[in-house]
Amino acid sequence: MEGPEQGETVVQIWRELEQTGLVRISLVAVVDGRVVGQVGVSHAWLDARRALVDVLLLSPLSVLPSHQRRGIGTALLEAVLAAGAQTEKPAMVLEGSPFYYADRGFDRGSVHGIVAPSDRTPDAAFQVALFGSWEEWMTGRVVYPDVWWRNDAAGLRDPVLAELEERFGDL
Repeated sequence: MEGPEQGETVVQIWRELEQTGLVRISLVAVVDGRVVGQVGVSHAWLDARRALVDVLLLSPLSVLPSHQRRGIGTALLEAVLAAGAQTEKPAMVLEGSPFYYADRGFDRGSVHGIVAPSDRTPDAAFQVALFGSWEEWMTGRVVYPDVWWRNDAAGLRDPVLAELEERFGDL
């Protein structure tokens, strides 16, 4: 999601997640007493053959444009991964740029048999960080809570999806 109109949707989704008790981790970056970045992690499921597995869903990660390229996003990711590793959850998933997240602790979900909830998410963009409680049998499709679907916030839509596929193929 990009742009001011999507920012309002993200705020709405986050409020709904808070109201329904699905927020698992929320961290902010503060510079000179001002919040300049935020990362949120909520609940999702991995629909494995053996059992439905609780996992963590990272979204959103944002840094004010005036503070980007200063390491704030990376610091937030490091902190949220450390917090996630302290939970009993086996994995944290996200939809995002493989050019950004791959260098910061995330792999393609498909490498580990973990599939995006929507076919509209390019394979390279659906990523996972595995924690100590992950086991080999924990494979399958991730299921997002309803709030993501009601707000059309899972995967991409055309023309953006078509443009990415044409430009990058499988990214």
